[in-house]
Amino acid sequence: MKTLSLLFCLLCASICLAQKEKDPVHWNMDVTPFYGSILLHNTDISHLIREHPSGVILGFNKQTFGYEGWEAPFNFPDTGFSVVYQDMNNSTLGHNLGVYLHYNFYLLRRNLQFRIGQGIAYNTNPYDKEENFRNNAYGSHLMSSTFLVFNYHRPRIYKNLGFKAGISLIHYSNANVKAPNTSTNTFAFNAGLTYNLSGNGDTEFIAIEKAAIDESVRMNLVFRTGINESDVINTGQYPFYIFSAYADKRLGKLSAIQLGTDVFYSNFLKELIRFQSVSFPELEVDPTTDFKRVGIFIGHELFIHKLSVITQLGYYVYYPFDFEGRVYNRVGVKRYFGDKWFAALSLKSHAAKAEAVELGIGIRL
Repeated sequence: MKTLSLLFCLLCASICLAQKEKDPVHWNMDVTPFYGSILLHNTDISHLIREHPSGVILGFNKQTFGYEGWEAPFNFPDTGFSVVYQDMNNSTLGHNLGVYLHYNFYLLRRNLQFRIGQGIAYNTNPYDKEENFRNNAYGSHLMSSTFLVFNYHRPRIYKNLGFKAGISLIHYSNANVKAPNTSTNTFAFNAGLTYNLSGNGDTEFIAIEKAAIDESVRMNLVFRTGINESDVINTGQYPFYIFSAYADKRLGKLSAIQLGTDVFYSNFLKELIRFQSVSFPELEVDPTTDFKRVGIFIGHELFIHKLSVITQLGYYVYYPFDFEGRVYNRVGVKRYFGDKWFAALSLKSHAAKAEAVELGIGIRL
């Protein structure tokens, strides 16, 4: 779970460095209770969906006013952190407590707020083969967690006090770092209060024009690694290594398109091949089958100051062992250090089924 901790630190550093000291520093907080249901995204967790989970989201938000060139194109978002407590109302699933870094984006004259947060959650009652074998959703205490919130947002209705209400989606998964990992998604309705801790609401937004970007095609080299386990419980956690090379072309100030290739050395597949060849002879798996894979992908990169968000869709062109199909996808974040070097944290999956959390380092030539 060190990888998940590094993701949290990476996002924290990005948000903390997002503004200069000369910028106005205005903070607000919100307290938002929620009540909802666990979505049945996989029939394997149907026995766990009994009651309606509930909880509360506590958020601290730092406003932006356009003093950095990236802020105005995104309609002056907030940066901040959240704490989410969720009672699953199921003794098998226990309780979750998460800490997140988030962005608040605004639409419709800033009346609609969209919050996206990524962080680490702690579960009180994960899978145990003797004491809690029914919990096939959470295989470990520590998990990666993502949440999305859409709110109607009205600050300063009465002095510094405001109101918000909307819907939330909260996802918990350890990304196959340890099996089992069926994960949960909670859809909830929420309503709460906001309070401005500083500022009087008179600070004006400004728009600093960001210089145009005209770049030729650039090459990127990335090395990614981490640990993961197959869906077969207790087959063991193994390291993986991924070597990627891709070209990108900037489309403007905010985005770029990508085309490249990945080479995967996934050691958990080596153990899975051996296991299936011995335990399931009807599958006719050759124990000498190559565990390596090679894929090609197209992608997009969205630049938010020194942070960027990547989305990639790939296809295995070398695929000797059938595991979850030939199509894969990757979503993640990159943090640039200067013009060339970057750190990356991404989730690789097949559709909605996670395979690995990848920690990477790369160079943009």
